[in-house]
Amino acid sequence: MNMELRQLRYFVAVAEELHFGRAALRLHMTQPPLSQAIQALEELLGAAVFERNRRGVALTPAGSALLPEARRLLAQAQELPQLVQRAAAGEVGRLTLAFVSSADYSVLPPFLRAYRAAYPQVQITLQEATSDLQLDDLLHQRIDAGLLIPPLPDRARADLDYLPVLREPLVLAVPSGLPALKKRGKLALTTLLPAQELPALPLIIFPRAISPALYDAILSVFHDAGVTPAIGQQAIQMQTIVGLVSAGMGMALVPQSVSNLMRPGVEYRALAATTPLVETGLAWRRDNASPVLRGFLESWKQELRKTALC
Repeated sequence: MNMELRQLRYFVAVAEELHFGRAALRLHMTQPPLSQAIQALEELLGAAVFERNRRGVALTPAGSALLPEARRLLAQAQELPQLVQRAAAGEVGRLTLAFVSSADYSVLPPFLRAYRAAYPQVQITLQEATSDLQLDDLLHQRIDAGLLIPPLPDRARADLDYLPVLREPLVLAVPSGLPALKKRGKLALTTLLPAQELPALPLIIFPRAISPALYDAILSVFHDAGVTPAIGQQAIQMQTIVGLVSAGMGMALVPQSVSNLMRPGVEYRALAATTPLVETGLAWRRDNASPVLRGFLESWKQELRKTALC
């Protein structure tokens, strides 16, 4: 025989009234079935919860121990419909989001602040990962969504949806203190040639296998300027690339938002020539029916409407 919530409600009413008659009136029932229900509860528990005598009704030690737990269970049961409704609306649950490092200096922090304010009971697990790893994790359902640099490869397009969230130009990150940096304003890449004011600096860049679109966009800037860069160090994280620039190991072209990453010994400068726009977007599995994901995507779209990207 299983305990019923009805029995706990009856027990709490008698425990609070310490009178079967008053408790029956409160429960809109007669006293005999209430007494029978309490007796059945005691038989189920294997212990008396009330002492009954001519002076009235009192809780036994077992009853005193049961009362706070009974109240807790009844309160939780009362909250269940609201909990289910909130879960169905995507207001309660879990979501795993991966992101490329550049998103951490641009769209991710302000969005998360807004999302957390709107959905405080959604637990978000964040993990930094390159675009190629995110695509694999999405296809194998290890994450719910990913902030990555497109394009999506052919193998992923059938299973994934995509929403652009940011487009930004490339800027130059160079070791500070170089003579040409004394000139204010935008820099031309030709100033990086040995014949000009700056010494030749090797290019620090992502491996092409990690982010082919970003790699090709960076090299196209040099190609359009008639400059052939010497590829130096390669790194997969923006903070590592900027750290290598800080150490004087070379120069880098990075998305504009990375200039929010301030490191001693690094100066960011806009380029005189127009650069390709680097896009960051949100990808997710098309067959993921999670209400939490649905609310998460709608929050992104609301934020993007403010910037005319959606």
